Amino acid sequence: MPLLFSSTNGQSPAVSLREAMLAGQAPDRGLYFPEKFPQLTSDEISAFAKLPYHEIAFRVLSKYTDGIIPAHVLAAICRDAYNFEIPLEKVYDRVAVMRLDQGPTASFKDFAAQMMARLLGRFLQEDGKQLTILTATSGDTGAAVAHAFHNVPGIRVIVLFPIDEVSLSQRKLMTTLTGNVRTVAIDGKFDDCQAMVKQAFADPALKHIPLSSANSINIGRLLPQSIYYFYAASRLTKPGEPIVFSVPSGNFGDMMGAVVARQMGLPVKKIIASVNDNDAFPKFLTSGHYEKISPSRNSVSNAMNVGHPSNLARLVAVYGGRMDETGRIHRQPDLAAMRRDLFSSSISDQRTRETIREVWNKYGLLLEAHGAVAWRGFEDWLESEIPNASREEREGDEGHKSSDASSRASRPSRETFPAVVLETANPAKFPEEIEKTIGFAPDVPPAMTAAIKLPEDFDRMGADYEKFRNYLIAKHV
Repeated sequence: MPLLFSSTNGQSPAVSLREAMLAGQAPDRGLYFPEKFPQLTSDEISAFAKLPYHEIAFRVLSKYTDGIIPAHVLAAICRDAYNFEIPLEKVYDRVAVMRLDQGPTASFKDFAAQMMARLLGRFLQEDGKQLTILTATSGDTGAAVAHAFHNVPGIRVIVLFPIDEVSLSQRKLMTTLTGNVRTVAIDGKFDDCQAMVKQAFADPALKHIPLSSANSINIGRLLPQSIYYFYAASRLTKPGEPIVFSVPSGNFGDMMGAVVARQMGLPVKKIIASVNDNDAFPKFLTSGHYEKISPSRNSVSNAMNVGHPSNLARLVAVYGGRMDETGRIHRQPDLAAMRRDLFSSSISDQRTRETIREVWNKYGLLLEAHGAVAWRGFEDWLESEIPNASREEREGDEGHKSSDASSRASRPSRETFPAVVLETANPAKFPEEIEKTIGFAPDVPPAMTAAIKLPEDFDRMGADYEKFRNYLIAKHV
């Protein structure tokens, strides 16, 4: 029997992965999540060290697609989807940055979007049906989804984005596409866009329109995003050795990929959910009281401007609790276990810019704002683990400017462990911010250069659901 997925709200029937992906959101407005996580043995995980990325992807995803997609078909899809590099750059000791910015739209969102487009395209081809993908984006999701689903037969894509909170390159990577892709600029915040999409899924007036989502509310986004955590561990750890991940977190889909990997058996020492000024989660982790931020706060790490992360409902469910789509907690999760496994801190714009500058000057490592939030969140966790040591002492010999032997000998000893900080977007997406912070603009990938030169075509409306409903109905005709 195929693995079943249940709603986090607990009021909808369990469904297969195919049904969950095609629906996007459960009828009760909850999010689909595996009823149980398939397990990878320690031997299976150890074998990843000798496998290319697409083969690791096949071995992880096949645990969910058994009985739904033939193995040879899934293997071919993985080879086709993952034909770009995933650099792991050593910074000091056993700390590395994983660059997830080498895909078609220079964002980590490409990893899930490329897989989702191929899977959904196959499902629709088998069923002979049509589907409209609704997606809200705070920066990178829209471009990744638009490119992945562009000209896929049977699929129409509508992307909503906050007009004042995306960069020029982020916008142009999605507004310059034509054909089956349409973008809508909303005079509001990302949370407005996300709320409009969620309301559309639950609207009886739109039942005649087959809708799904490519946001991280769709379980098809989370499962592919678990793969690169297995990949990083396979390259950086010894068999059975736990690893630390620091993840820039907005809607918490990327961070949930790490949780999925851990639930499947990957040894993880700590998952660090690094956020910007939208600090609802670190406050919840500390106090046990959740209060969403409305409206969301605008930060330089714009893709993380989320006042109420949708995926917290899934995280709460992992720890035995229940949170609905509004953020109301009906059953508290095991907070002690959450605090054992997770760490979270809020990084201001000032600290973000300081981090970009410091990491460049010290290591020659170029981070953009989202990666800088993850780096500083990792440093915050180190400070909480080794509170009386200076930053240089925590970093060890390679991170210390002095070569004085007596200085090194006087530092407190610490366990050396593998750690990965995620860089989720190419710095070239934010040239003005990078140049203002460190004095030069980053090199621009060819695909972005080409998109910036193309003419844009998008619609615009206020954060008005009634108008959006009428827009969807008109587009369906």
